[in-house]
Amino acid sequence: QVQLVESGGGLVQPGGSLRLSCVASGLALNYYSVAWFRQAPGNEREGVSCISSINFSEDWTDVKDSVKGRFTITRDKVKSTVSLQMNNLKPEDTAVYFCATGGPAIPGCRYSNADEYDYWGQGTQVTVSS
Repeated sequence: QVQLVESGGGLVQPGGSLRLSCVASGLALNYYSVAWFRQAPGNEREGVSCISSINFSEDWTDVKDSVKGRFTITRDKVKSTVSLQMNNLKPEDTAVYFCATGGPAIPGCRYSNADEYDYWGQGTQVTVSS
């Protein structure tokens, strides 16, 4: 049984930073692309960032334009975890953040369609507020 667990969410003031982590059991996360999605109340789930499987291209990443320069996705191959470093957080970043894997086996990665991902964590709340 595949399980993903996110951690690192919390309450932070605007301009602050958080680091989210995603760990998996039941599969070797290094060999799957991983994406981060978020969902704010009343909004649809949206893709934020993704990182490729090591099978195809090492450390190929993509990030949503609205968070470019503030969010960075990385993979720790030794610990088999994927992290999302979020800096200069804004109130509009407030959402539940989910990691997902089991998506399309492609060179690179994509986060345009949440339905492409088979496995999801339970989510971690990020609240940006003064």
